Amino acid sequence: QVHLVESGGRWVQPGSSLRLSCASSGRTFSNYATGWFRQAPGKEREFIATIKWSGDNTDYSDSVTGRFTISRNNAKTTVYLQMNNVKSEDTAVYYCAVTPVWITQRPTEYYFWGQGTQVTVSS
Repeated sequence: QVHLVESGGRWVQPGSSLRLSCASSGRTFSNYATGWFRQAPGKEREFIATIKWSGDNTDYSDSVTGRFTISRNNAKTTVYLQMNNVKSEDTAVYYCAVTPVWITQRPTEYYFWGQGTQVTVSS
């Protein structure tokens, strides 16, 4: 079992930056990728980014490419989502999860979802 906990969400103004963290504990899946998703009220869960276990390969959705960066620490216990130049449409609950599939953007192929962290972008 893997336990994932997201943190770092808060209210920010448009154009600001913030970093989300996804801390993992429990069983280690050395061949799994970790992904970030978000879900706004009334909308489906949307893929944002994913990173390989090794950290040397990433994939992003078109909506965040060039603004968001996914990374992981050397101990491979935490995955980060650096969010720059945020926009009002980035407002959502952000979730992380793991998958044995590379590359996939499908939420149904991810497991052990965290509880989410709220990001609100407004002036």
